[in-house]
Amino acid sequence: MTIRRTVCAAAALLLATATVGAHAEVVVGVSLSTTGPSASLGITQKNSLAFYPDTIGGEKLRLVVVDDASDPSTGTRLARKLVTEDHVDIIVGSSAVAPSIAIAEVATESHTPQLSLAPVELKPGKGDWTYRLAQPISLMAEAIAARMAASGVKNVGFIGFSDAYGESWLKDFTAAATPRGIKIVDVERYARADTSVTGQVAKLTSIKPDAILVAGAGTGAALPHTALRDRGYAGPIYQTHGAATKDLIRIGGKTVDGAILPAGPVIVAEQLPDSHPSKKTALEYVTRYEKANGPDTRTQFGAHTWDALQVLQRIVPVALKKVKPGTPEFRQALKTALESERDIVVSHGVLNYTATVHFGFDARGRVLLTIDHGKWKLLD
Repeated sequence: MTIRRTVCAAAALLLATATVGAHAEVVVGVSLSTTGPSASLGITQKNSLAFYPDTIGGEKLRLVVVDDASDPSTGTRLARKLVTEDHVDIIVGSSAVAPSIAIAEVATESHTPQLSLAPVELKPGKGDWTYRLAQPISLMAEAIAARMAASGVKNVGFIGFSDAYGESWLKDFTAAATPRGIKIVDVERYARADTSVTGQVAKLTSIKPDAILVAGAGTGAALPHTALRDRGYAGPIYQTHGAATKDLIRIGGKTVDGAILPAGPVIVAEQLPDSHPSKKTALEYVTRYEKANGPDTRTQFGAHTWDALQVLQRIVPVALKKVKPGTPEFRQALKTALESERDIVVSHGVLNYTATVHFGFDARGRVLLTIDHGKWKLLD
């Protein structure tokens, strides 16, 4: 009965979205996590919507913005409303992995393109209409493993969140490190809400690995780092791109100086070489965002919303040449344009999607940073 109800619901959703007539505007549904555990991501993304124009490809652009509260059930309900009542042509969101996966289900059922702001992993057949604007963890893990190998690291201690983020990093870092002769000698986990990692750090420091990788995000990334330094660990500590926020520096203070981590190029837009394809649009975003929100307020998460606009400005005019918005044919035309347009330059790199590749980034979508006296510094 459950399978039958699901199939019936999907059929009803597809029928509802197929019976809407064309309209003289492009409607973009935006589902962000502006409340709940992922609010720190969603708020910066909502702030970035202020830079969207009133028109796109010669047509009026209308945004329908909702708060999914970082919750997958809410994300599903609101996504269904976006496609059946607001008749959106494309969905941008969500901020976090769980609601993004929920939205992907609706995107697939309704044949509505989705630009996910989170690096979601989806089962075959579940992500045909979902395209990511966040770099895959595997791309970032490769950068860390390569840096460790070049620095002579042979064994690594790992401490990460006891959730999908931490486990994904463990899987992808292991895949990148093993061929380079790097062995993970200890794996420790901690919860996002933990206030102490004394036991985990004691074990890691007793093993004395050449380096330690912390797979945390936001404020939670600072806890193991400061604890390791307080216990006397002097080796290099690597962080992940989830830690590329000022929260790490604000909470960690001097103890996080010297940390090495990957991030999107927008974090150090001013330090990028002039030859980097993302420098121009990254600088434009950073200048506009920090003028509106204050110095050093940029985040790579907010920039994903800016990047969604860059993608829309490439694919919407292409689709409009074929059909008017507000129809299944227009949504299909957007999907086709996503998979055929080449070298879409965004603040995080260059995107090239295909029918089978819905993570569009290559190595231009990452840089390695260190923290030098409380400031981000681009590494060679």
